[in-house]
Amino acid sequence: MSTVHAYGFSSPTSPCRPLDIDRRDPGPHDVLFDIAYCGICHSDIHTARSEWSQATYPLVVGHEITGIVREVGSEVTDFKPGDKVGVGCMVDSCGHCRYCQQGLEQFCDQAVFTYGQIGRDGRMTQGGYSQAIVVSDHFVFHIPEVIPLDQCAPLLCAGITTYSPLKRWVEPGMQVAVIGLGGLGHVGVQIAAAMGAEVSVISHTRSKEADGLAFGAKHYYATTEPGTFEHLAGQFDVILSTVSSTEDYTSYINCLTKTGAVINVGMPATPIELKLRALSPRKTLQGSLIGGCAETAEMLQFCADHNVRPRIELIDGDQITQAYDQVVHSAVRYRYVIDADSLGAR
Repeated sequence: MSTVHAYGFSSPTSPCRPLDIDRRDPGPHDVLFDIAYCGICHSDIHTARSEWSQATYPLVVGHEITGIVREVGSEVTDFKPGDKVGVGCMVDSCGHCRYCQQGLEQFCDQAVFTYGQIGRDGRMTQGGYSQAIVVSDHFVFHIPEVIPLDQCAPLLCAGITTYSPLKRWVEPGMQVAVIGLGGLGHVGVQIAAAMGAEVSVISHTRSKEADGLAFGAKHYYATTEPGTFEHLAGQFDVILSTVSSTEDYTSYINCLTKTGAVINVGMPATPIELKLRALSPRKTLQGSLIGGCAETAEMLQFCADHNVRPRIELIDGDQITQAYDQVVHSAVRYRYVIDADSLGAR
C-alpha cells in the first residue's frame, strides 16, 4: 500500500481540495502508472455532487487518465516501465459473462468503474485527480506516440463515448448530425468526418459555428432560428445527441431519413420522461454507453491515424472547483484537463 497526493471531495457541496489516498501494491496482473493528465468530464461533476445517486466520501473522481508506467506485475506481458498509457471509465469486470465475452465489458453486471465503486480488493475506487493509480492490465491502454498525453486524456471517455455508436451506424457518404458542440460533440464531429460522413452541427445558436466548421462539419444549424426543423426534415441518416437536456426527441426524429437513427449519449442529472410520437417507418432511437476494451484501443488508433484531437485547456488542482462551474454553464471550449504535477503542490 502506498499513499499518493490527490484532489477530492468531502461532501456534495464541498470544493475540490487536496487530500491523500491509498493505492494498493501492484498484483501479478496490475499496472502501476504515474498520472500525467486527467480530463474533467461532466460525469465527474454529477458524481461528486451526488446528483445521480448518493456518493461515498471522501471521493476522488476522474476517468480520463493518461500517464507513464512505473511498475508492472509479474504476469503482465503487454506493458513495461516507461510506456505511455491511459485508463478510462472502467477498471474491472467479471471477464466471463456474455457481455465480457463479446468485448462489451461496460455492460457487465460486475463492472467496476474508475471511481466511487467497491473494487475487487474491497476498497472504494478512487479516480484520476491523483498522482498515481494501479489498474488491472486488461483495462490499461497503450497511447499512440503521435497523440500528446494531455490531448489524449479526453479520448478515454469523450472519444470512446462518441466513437462507439458512430462506428456502429456511420458509413462513408452518410449525412450525420451532431447535436451540441461541447466536450462530447466537438470530438464526435471530428470522428464522424474522419469516417467519411458529411457532418452537420445542430446547436441552439451559431456562437460556435466557426469552431464546428474547423472541426470538420460542413453545415451548422441553430434551432433558435425559425424554420430550422422544417428545413432539416428527412435529411439525416444518423443524429448523435451529445446534450443532456433534450426531452422531446420528436423534432429530431422528424429530421431522420426513413431508416435513420437518433443515438443519445448525453446523460441528464435526473431521469427524464421522453415525449415521442410513433417511430415510423423504420426509425430508431438508441442509447449508448462508452465502449469495451478492444473498441477503446481501436478508437485510440483511429484518432491517431485521422488526427482527431480534443481541444483542451490545461488547469491545476486549485482550479478544479472553478472549472466545474464553467462546465455546468457550458463556458468551456472544450475540455478541461488537469496537470497532475500540480496535485503534489501543498
